This record gives sequence, structure tokens and C-alpha cells, in this order.
Amino acid sequence: MDVEYPGFGSIVVSGRRFDHDVMICDGIVTPRDKEPSRPRSRGGHTPLTAAEDLPWTQPRLVIGSGDSGRLPIDDDVRAEAAERGVELIVLPTAEACELLRRMEPDQANAVLHVTC
Repeated sequence: MDVEYPGFGSIVVSGRRFDHDVMICDGIVTPRDKEPSRPRSRGGHTPLTAAEDLPWTQPRLVIGSGDSGRLPIDDDVRAEAAERGVELIVLPTAEACELLRRMEPDQANAVLHVTC
């Protein structure tokens, strides 16, 4: 998967630059819709929760947890992954992008946080 994290605040997927969090589902990139998770915001962060429409269609879900790995991930995401039989891989975004570059699009979907 062609994905790069040039640094805080942006991500490049297949040559396209995004200045916001993204989701990659079956190779298609969309903005992350944080709105369903906002009621649980804490400390200025909107956590990743199962209330969002997460991309569960592949055997793995790679979560890029931000520049310093501080994106909060609610337990309900971990529980849903286990229930669906999806391996959840949480890494700082730069490391998540390295892993995704070694994978084919049919091996994993991703949620990539570009700040914190």
C-alpha cells in the first residue's frame, strides 16, 4: 500500500496529500468522520470508538495512533475487533505507514491519525 507519513499534520496516500485523519477501506481513502466519537472527547482528543464507521472488511485493521502515539482507542474498538476476528494493530502513525507499505491492500484496512 502506497502510504507515507511526512510528519505531523499530514499523510500521503498514493501521491495524494491529506491534512486530516483518514481511513483506508479496501484501498479507498476517505476522511475519518470523528463526529460519532466526539461525545467521548477527553483532554482535547477525540478517541477512536466503535461508534465510528470503522473499516472491518479485511483480516487486519492498522491504526496509526498519531505522531507520538497518543490517540486514545476505546475498549469498544478492541472488543469489536475480537468479536469480528479482525487483528488490531496499533502503532504510531509513522510505524503504521511502514507496515502498510509492506502489505497488499487486501491484507489490511487502516485508520491513520495525523496529529498528536
